Amino acid sequence: MQMLGTQIVAVGSIWKIVGETSTFGQVILAILCGMSVVSWVVIFHKWRQFRVVDSHTDKFLQHFRRARKLGEVHAQAQAHASSPMANIYRLGVEELFHLRELKGVNGASQGQRIGLTDHEFDVLEMTMEKTMTEEMVKLERQVVYLATTTSAAPFLGLLGTVVGIMDSFWSIGERGSASLAVVAPGIAEALLATIVGLGAAIPAVIAYNWANARTKNLHDRSSSFILDFLARAKKEEL
Repeated sequence: MQMLGTQIVAVGSIWKIVGETSTFGQVILAILCGMSVVSWVVIFHKWRQFRVVDSHTDKFLQHFRRARKLGEVHAQAQAHASSPMANIYRLGVEELFHLRELKGVNGASQGQRIGLTDHEFDVLEMTMEKTMTEEMVKLERQVVYLATTTSAAPFLGLLGTVVGIMDSFWSIGERGSASLAVVAPGIAEALLATIVGLGAAIPAVIAYNWANARTKNLHDRSSSFILDFLARAKKEEL
């Protein structure tokens, strides 16, 4: 009960500080709180997105590794469209079949089977890499907001801190006294702005680094997948 009473007093004190804060300071606090709320929404969204991406990627790769031919898992790729590798595969195999179809038409006119050239495999690789870039862009959406919060929130908190200290000095000049009762409201406002600024920035920077690491991991895995796809495609041409 004593701890609960202490917590209620602490919360009440914070609201009292906010109520006595200057209009400019309240605006700063409102902006920081808004940035924090949006950051947490982005964090939760990215967490759910990466969880779905990992699940779809693992399931698709299981089908891909068991397939004897590249074209056998096209339906599974469509069913796991949240996976970057599934989309890379889908567009890659469609481009591969298109190139083979063109070669088949040319070969039929000459009465022989013509395999894909190195130049055509380069075209296939560029198509897959372009798709990979587009998939990484999808994963990086909204992450820039976390970077913005990481950079801006501490400075906004510092701005609120400076304003609070200025209010304290202004009170000293007006009342001609440097007693605790005179300077305490401004100092409390300054410290609260610092706390709220750091409270918005710290989760954002952790989430930003986490999201970047996950995106880089998927980029590296996608690059390896493209090489695996090309190797299997070349084997099928033999």
